[in-house]
Order: sequence, then C-alpha cells, then structure tokens
Amino acid sequence: MQVFYELTENKNLALALGYFDGVHLGHQKVIKSAVDYAQNNGKKSAVITFKDHPCCYFYGVCPKYILSRKQREEEIAKLGVDFLYELDFNETLAGLSAEEYLKNILIKYFSPAAISTGFNHHFGARKSGDAEFLRQHQDRFKYFEIPPQKINNEIISSTAIRNYLNKGEIAKANEMLGKNFSISGKVIEGQKLGRKLGFRTANLIYPVEIVDIPFGVYEVQTTYGKGITNFGIRPTVSSTKKAVLETHILDFDKDIYGKTIKVEFLRMLRKEQKFNSVNELKKQIQSDIKSVI
Repeated sequence: MQVFYELTENKNLALALGYFDGVHLGHQKVIKSAVDYAQNNGKKSAVITFKDHPCCYFYGVCPKYILSRKQREEEIAKLGVDFLYELDFNETLAGLSAEEYLKNILIKYFSPAAISTGFNHHFGARKSGDAEFLRQHQDRFKYFEIPPQKINNEIISSTAIRNYLNKGEIAKANEMLGKNFSISGKVIEGQKLGRKLGFRTANLIYPVEIVDIPFGVYEVQTTYGKGITNFGIRPTVSSTKKAVLETHILDFDKDIYGKTIKVEFLRMLRKEQKFNSVNELKKQIQSDIKSVI
C-alpha cells in the first residue's frame, strides 16, 4: 500500500471515505466494499482520510484516538487497499461545500469509479454532504452505502468503543474492533521496582493521544508471550503521580530495553489498589498471574 500525505492525480479508483479511527468492524466493511469493487472490476482502491480528526480543526481539541496513526495505516493496509491518502484538514478543505468537495477534490483528482461510505458519513461545510447527496450523483460513479453494523443489537462505532475502553470493558471493545486493543512502544528503564518484588516488568509510556483506560491490572498478550500489565501510579510502592504501564511477561527473563513491543489487552482483572504491605501486594500479583495461566 502506498501512502500519500497530499493530493495527487490518481484516476479511476474505488474510494472509501471516512476518518476510520479504530478501523473497527464497521469501518472494515466500508473499506472492503471499495477493495472488493476494485478487485472485481480491474481497478485500484484508495482510502481518503485525514491525518487528524476534523474536531482538532473545528474545536481546537483532538479526541482520544483508538489507534495511533501508524497502527491505523497498518490496519488499513491489511485490508488490501492500494493507496492511502492522509490529508491535512485545513481551512481550504473545511470551507468547501459538499458540491465543491465532490467536484474539486474527489472528481478532479480521482475521477472515482466507485465511492463507499458508512451510513452516517458526512462531508463538506456544515456537514452538507451525506449518503443521500452521493446517491444523487451516481451518474458519475457507483455508490455504496454501508448500513450500520451491529453486535448484540448495538451499532458498532468509535464512540461506543471509546466508552467501553474508558470503563475497562476490554472484551466488548475488542469484539467491536475485530481485534485486540493494543499499545506499542519502546521498552524504557523504570525504577526496577517489579524486579525487587520478584516480577520483572517491561515498561512503556502510555501514549497521551490514545483513549484512556482505567488504572488497573490487565491480562495481555505481548510480542514475547502472555503476561499481566499494571497501568497506574503504583500506590503501594511508589508516590509518583505519573502513570506507568508495566508488563510482566510470563516465563520470560530477557533484556529487551530499547526493543519495540506490542501489548494487546484481553481483559481487565481488577482495579489498581493500595495494599497494606509489599508482601500483600506480592501475594496479589501471584494470584493475578494464576488467573491468566
């Protein structure tokens, strides 16, 4: 998959439009619609999206993301997309009407053979462009509107996933994502408190732009195997107010400082708590480990 950060002329494509934060099961349907049309009709597919959520421009505050930009690119690539356009949402784009966006961006640069969007996709100034608008222009391209995708009668959405993650309901978020919520980063040196307790940990910085999960202990899968992760301020052994993400990888004792690892969250075991003694904490950690073996 080729990635572009500005508009280039690339004609006769099947386009998927959206921000696609999380690339959840609903997003995957939209993107696969474009990919399938392209593959079945001898054409190429492209996703047209933005580097940052439009809210960053309109309100000066970015939402907490489900995926990092790199993760989003990787997930979109897995779906067989040929081209990814990650554009800057700027004053020029924000001021375009739906008609101007269609004519001066989509038609001018891509002359799309097909366009796929979700049922609730909007574009253009004051959200004047929507599925009905695109249907009215099907004389110029084939249009596919993807209906709501549901799990347990609940519509899959980035908002619902963020809410589940905020509450620590990891399994429900993962079900909507169609994959495990994860954090990737370089292992950094910490205070080595875990080692003193007998549980060596790989420490990561939790990305500030990613949706918050509750302080607590989680069952995880890592690049190097299964483990448990504590995310929080370690109230029993440390007075720091800065949250840390510490992962104890089961049956693993290699030096991986500086290595990039992926931590996939499977479920929340318990909320972070302050214990009366270090020995009490050690017993709880042993219990946590037993619950994931």
